Order: sequence, then structure tokens, then C-alpha cells
Amino acid sequence: MHICKNFCNFAAQMSKIHQIGTYIRHCLTAWNTTGEGIHSPYLFAIVRLIMRDENSYYCFADIERRREMLLACEDTLDVVDFGSQGSPEGTHVSRRVCDIAKNHLERPKVAQLLFRLVLFMQQNEKRPLQIMELGTSLGITTSYLAAADSRNNVVTFEGSEAVLHVAQGIWKTLKLENIEWQQGNIDDTLLYYIYSKQTTNDKRQTTIDIAYIDANHTYEATKRYTDYLLPLISTNGMLVLDDIHYSEEMERAWNELKADERVTTTMDLYHIGIAFINPCFLKRHYRIRI
Repeated sequence: MHICKNFCNFAAQMSKIHQIGTYIRHCLTAWNTTGEGIHSPYLFAIVRLIMRDENSYYCFADIERRREMLLACEDTLDVVDFGSQGSPEGTHVSRRVCDIAKNHLERPKVAQLLFRLVLFMQQNEKRPLQIMELGTSLGITTSYLAAADSRNNVVTFEGSEAVLHVAQGIWKTLKLENIEWQQGNIDDTLLYYIYSKQTTNDKRQTTIDIAYIDANHTYEATKRYTDYLLPLISTNGMLVLDDIHYSEEMERAWNELKADERVTTTMDLYHIGIAFINPCFLKRHYRIRI
């Protein structure tokens, strides 16, 4: 047990060193911060108008108050972990809500950027959007995705029933009624969901406008999820991958996504990466500081 604990501490330290190194590299190499060199008007607008937008929208304060409540909550949950340390059946671990909130919730700046991206896409598409999230956690990012417009449909996938129950309470207090959830091992529930929608023969049911992946942070799982979702992304849609520099495994998955022939333009914002499949965009990779 002592050896195992030491190994886990060493792995955590190495991961932290890796993240510090990649952050310094990103700061030194990111130069498209205000849209320089981006020729597509659509992508230029995303960088210049959306990523530079510092306005606080109507729902931000309410959602952030729920985050503060979660950060202060010391209730203990029996969490089923299907992640990097979990088995296919899941590993039961006890975790405090405040610890989950501290370590697993998306940063406010990134979550609010996702909200703005939903608004921007909806204004351009002029229709309700289909949004998918892999990795609900406590439901804060889901809330941002759903709060942009009640006409959009947000489906979110979470492994642990106890964690999902907390998220559902958050959505109820925020009066968000456009969220559909799938609970269980994402390796199973995602495939079942896609298959069940495809059997309806309704293309709108299987097209995804924004897919946000923040689930199992291993190379194998991330590669599997991106391969499942890329064929379903709409022409003007985007696939957003969280924690692309979290580890060497995640960087490998991100680099392979960038090189995928189905992907045209990508944006590396350090904490997240955004991949576009629109064939009208040039094959370009931008590093951006936000």
C-alpha cells in the first residue's frame, strides 16, 4: 500500500511538471490571440468577437453561485469511477462534493466561452442546436451549455449515479428543462444512444452541432470517443476536447485529432482544443491565449 501511494504521488508530480512545461510552451507560441492570420470570416469572428468577449451574461451569476455552493459542500458521495483508474464495471470510491467540484469542474472562463460559442453558432444557424457532453460531473458546464437557449437540446453522459443526482438538483434550481441525461459507463451508453437515434431514420436526431468531451482522460478512451462523434458533427459544428495538455496521452489524442483527414481547422486554447470539420476551412492549426 505504501509503495502504491508513493507511485501515485510520483505520477501526480510528473503530471504537474508536464502541465507546467506545456503551459509555458503555449504562452510562448500562441500568437493568434486576436485573430491574426485567420482568413475565414467565421473563424475570425469566433476569435475576435467570442473569445475576446468579457461581458457577463444573464445566467453567469446564478450558475457561479451554484459552483460556490458545491465548493463548500462537504457531503460524501459513493462515486462509481469508470475513468483511468476504474475497471469496466466501475470502481466505488468515496469522495466529498467539494473535492469533486475543486478538481473536476470546468473553469468559469472556459465554461462561459462554451456558452458564447453556443450563442454564436445558433445566431448563424438560426435553428435549435443539438449539443452533446461526455462527462457531466456536477453539472456546471452542462448548465452553461443549456442556459444559452431553452430550445436547444443538450444530452449529457455521466458514469456515476450519485454525481448525476447532484447535477440534476443544480439543473432543477436553475430551471433548466432542456437537458437529457444518460447514466452509466460512457463506453456503453454512448454507443447505445447513437444507435437508438440512428434507427429513427431522422438525420436531425443523429447530427451534433457541438460535442464537448470531458470524460475518461486516457488516450484509448479519448480516441474512441472522437472516432464515434466525428462522423456525426454537422458541417458548421465543432468538437471540443477538454484538457488537451493534461498528460502525454491527452496530447497524443489531440495531435491525432488535428491530423485526422476529417478535421480541417483546429484551435488550441491550452485548456481545451476545438476541431472544425467544415471543408471550406483551410487545414490550419492555431494556438490562442484566452
